[in-house]
Amino acid sequence: MIKSYFFVFLLFFVLQSGFSQTEKLIHGKVLHEQFPVEKVEVANFSSKKITLTNASGEFSILAKSGDELIFISKNHDVKKFVLDEKTISKNNLIILLILKPEELKEVMVTKMPSIKLSTDKAYEQGKLDKLALEKAARTLKNSGVYTGTIENGMDFMRIGGMILGLFKKEKEEVPENKPQIEFKQLAKSSCDEKFYFQTLKLKPDQIDLFLEFCDADPKSKTVAESNNVLSVMDFLLAKNIEFKKL
Repeated sequence: MIKSYFFVFLLFFVLQSGFSQTEKLIHGKVLHEQFPVEKVEVANFSSKKITLTNASGEFSILAKSGDELIFISKNHDVKKFVLDEKTISKNNLIILLILKPEELKEVMVTKMPSIKLSTDKAYEQGKLDKLALEKAARTLKNSGVYTGTIENGMDFMRIGGMILGLFKKEKEEVPENKPQIEFKQLAKSSCDEKFYFQTLKLKPDQIDLFLEFCDADPKSKTVAESNNVLSVMDFLLAKNIEFKKL
């Protein structure tokens, strides 16, 4: 009789453990300052399953206790969340995202002219030209003597300056190639210390050496160009196996 009770208890324990490890459809909502955020990439790092939030910021994804969910948005910081039994049983996950700091575009500072013109520059320049012609007309000139100037003629100096300015502007507007982010910098910003210590089982003094080892692989350049958090993590996991064999 005692053996029968023990067998039933053991069977119940095994079924309960198996049930706790079964994936469940988790529902949640992604918000920023109480407003829903759509098209956020929700990835289960453990099972590699991916989904997107809808227009109401809602999502559903298969997961189990211990799985790490990663929330990736173009305009927000990456958010990571580890599921536990309490969260799964509640099944109403609320994720709050933080907006990325806005990068200021390059500002070009130019030297202001000494003469203050109105918003209609063409009109103001016409007035200056008219004043110059009136001044030239009042200047006494010797009759029959060529002075090298053209009366009421064009201002070639100003025209030449305008042409030079066009070439200068065209040269300044040539876009320069943006510096590409280095793999080591991307790896450190994408993964926190918990990932290196607990997931990769690295010691603090091994992290820089490990990133140098990864950077030596030509594939790291491709990963850096993709600038994708999941790609970085997958690459680090694969290289960690090689690193441990050294």
